[in-house]
Amino acid sequence: MKLLVVDDDRSLTATLRRGLEAEGFTVDVAHDGVDGLWMAEEGTFDLVVLDLMLPGRNGYQVCAELRAAGDWTPILMLTAKSGDLDQTEAFETGADDYLVKPFSFAVLLARVRNLLRRAAARPPAPSSVGDLHLDPTTREVRRGDRAVELTTRQFQVLELLVRNGGAVVSKDDLLSCVWSHDFDGDPNIVEVYIRRLRRAIDEPFGRRSIETVRGAGYRLVDDRAGPR
Repeated sequence: MKLLVVDDDRSLTATLRRGLEAEGFTVDVAHDGVDGLWMAEEGTFDLVVLDLMLPGRNGYQVCAELRAAGDWTPILMLTAKSGDLDQTEAFETGADDYLVKPFSFAVLLARVRNLLRRAAARPPAPSSVGDLHLDPTTREVRRGDRAVELTTRQFQVLELLVRNGGAVVSKDDLLSCVWSHDFDGDPNIVEVYIRRLRRAIDEPFGRRSIETVRGAGYRLVDDRAGPR
């Protein structure tokens, strides 16, 4: 597995490179956002560890430009910025996970491995439930012939529901797979994202494809007949 670490703290990047290489990873390093973006675009990486406060281009900009170019390599944001708005912006620009400095190397390693497992588990082929089509490679979602715009986190929630083929997915499973195994925020965040998904993929089309199974979780069904 090949990783790209983008951080202007040269002492930190040297430490991370030694630690990650000791765990069997190949590691490239960039010390500013311009070089980091160029290396991410020109190279092939399994995961990017990306600082937010970078010279040249900040981490938000690097992440957003990669996503806009269709590059969905997993990105772990690594930063001293711990505010809710900072984390929200990171996820909305396309980050997959967020780790605040100072951090434990063991925690970072666990996050890296978790993101790599999730990336490997994604189905390579497009999936469909009724006329709802999802392409994990291009991150495109369509309802019939109409494109549906989703944020990265919304896409990840929908992807998990689609992959489970009509089976119920619990809130705990969504938190573990889409957020992280050690998520310690408000678990009601799942309900927030389910509501957002319904507004994106169901309500404009008169559908009710995301069902709430009381006490169990959520499932995605073919509801081409519309509300009943």
